[in-house]
Amino acid sequence: MNALSNKLLDRAKSLLTEPTGKENIDQGERVVSILTGGWLLFESLKNMRKHPLIGLQVAAASGLLLYRGATGNCPVYRKIGKDTSDPQAIIISDTITVNAPREKVYAFWRELSNLPKFMKHLKSVEETSDTVSLWTTNTPGDLIDLSWSAEITREEPGEYLGWHSLEGSRIDNGGKVEFKDTLNGTGTELHIEIDYFPPAGSVGRGITSLFNGLFESMIREDIKNFKHYAEAAEFRQYAGLSTPAFS
Repeated sequence: MNALSNKLLDRAKSLLTEPTGKENIDQGERVVSILTGGWLLFESLKNMRKHPLIGLQVAAASGLLLYRGATGNCPVYRKIGKDTSDPQAIIISDTITVNAPREKVYAFWRELSNLPKFMKHLKSVEETSDTVSLWTTNTPGDLIDLSWSAEITREEPGEYLGWHSLEGSRIDNGGKVEFKDTLNGTGTELHIEIDYFPPAGSVGRGITSLFNGLFESMIREDIKNFKHYAEAAEFRQYAGLSTPAFS
């Protein structure tokens, strides 16, 4: 039974990236539907002999979820006119304060390969020159690796860092960080903005899968993660600071 449910789940995942022309839910919801449907299917098969009626009901529910995830088509959404499949721009802005010197915080951000250490939506950032870097993202559900090149568009050492994807990149991404001393002069206030825009006219399922609530939540959490990271041992060691900070 376990092998059967795994086989069906693998098939559903393989269908996830195939366009049907009837999608009305985004990739994040599709992944959740498939995982939940697969788990319910396994549970229904496992308990079918003891509770056949309940098992059939659960199996029916799992089938609906697997269909929803595999095709991207939710009959309920269609009936009420709801559609979450159209990717929207993600524009996130936040301000955080960390208990670490501004010059150390700026130096860490300027070395862009450090970003995946606390940004879980990034798999890697490889600096290919002083101003150009290759970015690879973790998509929700880890369905596909997406990479693009970006360049630093504005740099004011210790105060400001801005970047944007190069023209023709698969992903239209930009960001900026402003660094200021805190009032007591011992910490750093960061104003962070990160933007992702869907490519115009894109039909690639891997690309459009980025622009959903799951991915936006990942980025928001990543920004908040930096405060914890900057006050923990790994960053303190990187910055040459003696002990972990507590604010």
